This record gives sequence, C-alpha cells and structure tokens, in this order.
Amino acid sequence: MATDELASKLQRRNEINEGGTVESSPSSNVWNPYTEFKEFSRKEIQHFQKMFKQYDLRGDKFIDFEELKHMMEKLGCPQTHLGLKDMIREVDEDQDSKISFREFLLIFRKAKSGDFAQDSGLFEIYRQMSEVDVDKEGVKGAKNFFQAKIEEQAQQSKFEEEIRQEQEEKRIQEEERKQRRAEFKEKATMFQNL
Repeated sequence: MATDELASKLQRRNEINEGGTVESSPSSNVWNPYTEFKEFSRKEIQHFQKMFKQYDLRGDKFIDFEELKHMMEKLGCPQTHLGLKDMIREVDEDQDSKISFREFLLIFRKAKSGDFAQDSGLFEIYRQMSEVDVDKEGVKGAKNFFQAKIEEQAQQSKFEEEIRQEQEEKRIQEEERKQRRAEFKEKATMFQNL
C-alpha cells in the first residue's frame, strides 16, 4: 500500500514538474510558476525560464546531469562529479535525478533566502543569473555598479502592475489598429466615390 501511495505521489510530482495538469479532485489544476513563486516578478520568472531552456539541451523540460555539467562550465564554475550530483539532490524533490523548471526555480528561492553556502554550486547559479549585466551597464566605477544593482532590485514590481502594463500596451495597439482601419476605410470610400 505504501509503495502505491509513493508511486502516486511521484506521478503527481512529475505532472506538476512537466507543467501538465494534476488530478487532485474532479476539477484539474495547472501548475503556475507565477502563483507558487510570488517572491519573483513575472519578468524574473520569464528570465529564469529563458535560462532554463538555454541549458535544457535535449528540450525534454529537464536539466539532467550532463546538462547541469555543461551549464556550470558555461557559467565559469565547473563542478566535480559528486558536486553535480549533490547539486541535483539538493533541489530534486521528486528524486528523478533531474531538475525540472519548478526545481530550477527552487534554486533561486533557496539562494535568495540564504539556504545555500556562499561556495555552493547552486548559490553560484543564483549569483551568475541574477547579476547586473556589466556589459549593459559598463564599468563606470563602484558607485554606478551599486546604483545599477539597487535600481535592478527596485524594478522587481508586483505581478498586478506588470499585467496592467501589458494590458495597457495591448489596448493602445488595438486602438491604433482600429484607427488605421478607419482611415483606410475612409480613403477607400473616397476612391469609390470618384
């Protein structure tokens, strides 16, 4: 009985990690990173998703051992075989020896809350992917670097504001499209009357 229950829990966790539906009642729920990871803005989650896809070389929605090894080498902090296994084990909730996008987000949650040692490979992922883009900011001295870091943190707004901005942009685009259509119809009417 206990193994059936464990298998059921693992299947449910896999469905969550794959972004699929989870049958927990007659109605089904879809895992949503924006509601589970409220400490991150929509743009941050989208950035993390872009980074995850960049290192998910097989496109199977998981970062396995080899892909993690590749990622750590690209970030300039290669790890030992055991170090990589420990990194996976630390966030691998479903114990499938792979990192799903949800588990990838756990890295950032745990690092942000100080759950990793400063020399941890997982903390290094957080540090590397959360850094101010020096190429964008330039090297203008420590004051400008820290000012850019403060501004970056200040930009972490709530989801509602970002959603409102997205909706406002769409509304403006729709109004412009309607205005262009009306102008076109007006010109077409002028040509028909000639």
